[in-house]
Amino acid sequence: MLSEVFWIAFVSSVSGMVIKLCSMAYKSKCKECSFGCIKIIRDVELEEKENEFEILHRDNNLNHSESKENI
Repeated sequence: MLSEVFWIAFVSSVSGMVIKLCSMAYKSKCKECSFGCIKIIRDVELEEKENEFEILHRDNNLNHSESKENI
C-alpha cells in the first residue's frame, strides 16, 4: 500500500507538469493545435498586440514613477 507522502509527491509532480505544459503552450505562437477530436484555434496576433501593449505601458509607468522620485 502506498503512503500519503507518495501520493502528495505524485499529485504535486503531475500538477507541476500540467502547469508547465500550459505555460509552454501559451508562449508558443501556434495558431492551431489538435488532440484527437479536440481542436484549438488561437488568435495569436491579438495576443501579441496585448503583450506589446502591456510591455509598453509597464515601461511608461516605470519611467513616470522614476521621474516623480527625482523631483
